[in-house]
Amino acid sequence: MRVNAVRPLAALLLTAACSATPASPDAPSPAAAGASATLTSSDGVQGTIRFVPAAGAVDVVVELSGLSPGPHGFHIHETGDCSADDFTSAGGHFNPHATPHGAPTDAAHHAGDFGNVVAEDDGTVSTTLRMDVVLEPDAKGSVIGRAVIVHAGADDLRSQPSGAAGPRVACGVIAADA
Repeated sequence: MRVNAVRPLAALLLTAACSATPASPDAPSPAAAGASATLTSSDGVQGTIRFVPAAGAVDVVVELSGLSPGPHGFHIHETGDCSADDFTSAGGHFNPHATPHGAPTDAAHHAGDFGNVVAEDDGTVSTTLRMDVVLEPDAKGSVIGRAVIVHAGADDLRSQPSGAAGPRVACGVIAADA
Protein backbone atom coordinates (compact mmCIF):
# COMPACT_ATOMS: atom_id res chain seq x y z
CA MET A 1 0.00 0.00 0.00
CA ARG A 2 1.43 3.38 -1.03
CA VAL A 3 1.02 6.41 1.28
CA ASN A 4 0.46 9.77 -0.40
CA ALA A 5 2.55 12.31 1.58
CA VAL A 6 1.26 15.30 -0.40
CA ARG A 7 -2.29 15.22 1.01
CA PRO A 8 -1.28 15.34 4.70
CA LEU A 9 1.20 18.14 3.98
CA ALA A 10 -1.42 20.17 2.10
CA ALA A 11 -3.92 19.64 4.91
CA LEU A 12 -1.35 20.76 7.48
CA LEU A 13 -0.52 23.92 5.52
CA LEU A 14 -4.20 24.75 5.00
CA THR A 15 -4.91 24.26 8.71
CA ALA A 16 -2.00 26.51 9.69
CA ALA A 17 -3.10 29.24 7.28
CA CYS A 18 -6.69 29.16 8.50
CA SER A 19 -5.75 29.24 12.18
CA ALA A 20 -3.45 32.25 12.00
CA THR A 21 -4.43 34.93 14.48
CA PRO A 22 -5.38 38.21 12.81
CA ALA A 23 -3.43 41.28 13.84
CA SER A 24 -4.91 43.37 16.63
CA PRO A 25 -6.72 46.47 15.31
CA ASP A 26 -4.53 48.51 17.67
CA ALA A 27 -1.24 46.94 16.55
CA PRO A 28 1.06 49.13 14.48
CA SER A 29 1.06 48.39 10.80
CA PRO A 30 4.41 47.80 9.12
CA ALA A 31 3.12 49.84 6.18
CA ALA A 32 2.17 52.81 8.35
CA ALA A 33 3.77 56.14 7.59
CA GLY A 34 5.61 57.94 10.36
CA ALA A 35 4.53 61.01 12.28
CA SER A 36 6.09 63.86 14.22
CA ALA A 37 5.40 66.64 16.69
CA THR A 38 7.22 69.89 17.36
CA LEU A 39 7.11 70.80 21.07
CA THR A 40 7.18 74.35 22.36
CA SER A 41 6.54 76.12 25.65
CA SER A 42 6.70 79.58 27.16
CA ASP A 43 9.53 78.36 29.45
CA GLY A 44 12.06 77.68 26.68
CA VAL A 45 11.48 73.91 26.44
CA GLN A 46 11.49 72.84 22.81
CA GLY A 47 12.13 69.85 20.65
CA THR A 48 10.87 67.28 18.19
CA ILE A 49 9.33 63.87 18.61
CA ARG A 50 9.39 61.52 15.63
CA PHE A 51 7.35 58.32 15.36
CA VAL A 52 9.13 55.90 13.04
CA PRO A 53 7.58 52.49 12.18
CA ALA A 54 10.03 49.68 13.03
CA ALA A 55 9.71 45.88 13.17
CA GLY A 56 6.26 45.44 14.70
CA ALA A 57 6.50 48.56 16.87
CA VAL A 58 7.28 52.26 16.57
CA ASP A 59 10.52 53.99 17.50
CA VAL A 60 9.73 57.24 19.29
CA VAL A 61 12.74 59.47 18.69
CA VAL A 62 12.90 62.19 21.35
CA GLU A 63 15.06 65.33 20.98
CA LEU A 64 14.41 68.00 23.62
CA SER A 65 16.20 70.98 25.17
CA GLY A 66 15.53 73.53 27.88
CA LEU A 67 14.47 71.06 30.59
CA SER A 68 15.70 70.90 34.15
CA PRO A 69 18.10 67.96 34.66
CA GLY A 70 16.50 64.65 35.67
CA PRO A 71 13.41 62.60 34.79
CA HIS A 72 10.29 64.10 33.23
CA GLY A 73 6.91 62.46 32.62
CA PHE A 74 6.38 61.89 28.91
CA HIS A 75 2.87 61.14 27.67
CA ILE A 76 0.44 61.24 24.79
CA HIS A 77 -2.66 63.25 25.78
CA GLU A 78 -6.13 62.81 24.35
CA THR A 79 -6.62 66.11 22.51
CA GLY A 80 -4.34 67.74 19.97
CA ASP A 81 -4.77 71.18 21.48
CA CYS A 82 -1.83 73.08 22.99
CA SER A 83 -3.59 76.46 23.12
CA ALA A 84 -3.89 76.85 26.92
CA ASP A 85 -0.87 78.45 28.63
CA ASP A 86 -0.60 75.44 30.95
CA PHE A 87 -1.45 72.96 28.14
CA THR A 88 -4.51 71.63 30.01
CA SER A 89 -6.35 72.03 26.69
CA ALA A 90 -4.65 68.73 25.70
CA GLY A 91 -6.89 66.87 28.19
CA GLY A 92 -5.83 63.80 30.14
CA HIS A 93 -3.65 60.89 29.12
CA PHE A 94 -4.74 59.13 25.94
CA ASN A 95 -6.59 56.08 27.28
CA PRO A 96 -8.84 54.48 24.63
CA HIS A 97 -9.10 51.18 26.54
CA ALA A 98 -10.06 52.67 29.96
CA THR A 99 -7.09 51.08 31.75
CA PRO A 100 -5.30 52.36 34.86
CA HIS A 101 -2.19 54.54 34.62
CA GLY A 102 1.11 52.70 34.78
CA ALA A 103 4.53 52.14 33.32
CA PRO A 104 4.69 51.41 29.59
CA THR A 105 5.98 47.94 30.51
CA ASP A 106 2.98 47.15 32.75
CA ALA A 107 0.34 44.78 31.35
CA ALA A 108 -2.32 47.46 31.97
CA HIS A 109 -1.49 51.09 31.24
CA HIS A 110 -2.84 54.00 29.23
CA ALA A 111 -1.94 53.96 25.55
CA GLY A 112 -0.41 57.38 26.26
CA ASP A 113 1.79 56.22 29.15
CA PHE A 114 5.35 56.52 27.84
CA GLY A 115 7.00 56.74 31.27
CA ASN A 116 9.85 59.20 31.71
CA VAL A 117 12.59 60.76 29.66
CA VAL A 118 15.74 61.90 31.47
CA ALA A 119 17.29 65.30 30.77
CA GLU A 120 21.07 65.55 31.02
CA ASP A 121 22.80 68.25 33.10
CA ASP A 122 22.56 70.61 30.12
CA GLY A 123 18.76 70.13 29.92
CA THR A 124 18.77 68.01 26.76
CA VAL A 125 17.15 64.69 25.99
CA SER A 126 18.22 62.55 23.05
CA THR A 127 16.73 59.08 23.23
CA THR A 128 14.67 56.53 21.34
CA LEU A 129 11.84 54.57 22.94
CA ARG A 130 10.38 51.47 21.29
CA MET A 131 6.61 51.64 21.83
CA ASP A 132 3.42 49.95 20.69
CA VAL A 133 1.85 52.94 18.92
CA VAL A 134 -0.90 53.15 16.29
CA LEU A 135 -0.08 55.62 13.50
CA GLU A 136 -2.94 55.06 11.04
CA PRO A 137 -5.01 58.29 11.23
CA ASP A 138 -8.44 56.60 11.22
CA ALA A 139 -7.58 53.52 13.30
CA LYS A 140 -8.87 53.03 16.83
CA GLY A 141 -6.10 53.98 19.22
CA SER A 142 -4.24 56.18 16.74
CA VAL A 143 -2.00 58.91 18.20
CA ILE A 144 -2.33 61.09 15.09
CA GLY A 145 -3.91 64.43 16.01
CA ARG A 146 -3.22 63.99 19.73
CA ALA A 147 -0.74 65.94 21.88
CA VAL A 148 2.67 64.96 23.23
CA ILE A 149 3.23 66.43 26.70
CA VAL A 150 6.42 66.70 28.74
CA HIS A 151 5.92 67.29 32.47
CA ALA A 152 8.03 69.24 34.98
CA GLY A 153 8.66 66.21 37.19
CA ALA A 154 9.01 62.45 37.08
CA ASP A 155 6.05 60.16 36.49
CA ASP A 156 5.91 57.82 39.51
CA LEU A 157 4.30 55.20 37.20
CA ARG A 158 1.59 54.33 39.74
CA SER A 159 -0.43 57.36 40.98
CA GLN A 160 -3.88 57.54 39.42
CA PRO A 161 -4.88 58.85 37.03
CA SER A 162 -1.70 60.47 35.72
CA GLY A 163 1.47 59.59 37.63
CA ALA A 164 1.85 62.81 39.67
CA ALA A 165 4.38 64.23 37.18
CA GLY A 166 3.52 67.84 37.91
CA PRO A 167 2.81 70.73 35.56
CA ARG A 168 2.99 70.39 31.79
CA VAL A 169 6.09 72.20 30.47
CA ALA A 170 5.93 71.45 26.73
CA CYS A 171 3.29 70.43 24.20
CA GLY A 172 3.13 69.51 20.52
CA VAL A 173 0.46 68.06 18.24
CA ILE A 174 1.25 64.79 16.44
CA ALA A 175 0.82 64.98 12.66
CA ALA A 176 1.23 62.20 10.10
CA ASP A 177 4.22 62.57 7.81
CA ALA A 178 3.34 63.47 4.23
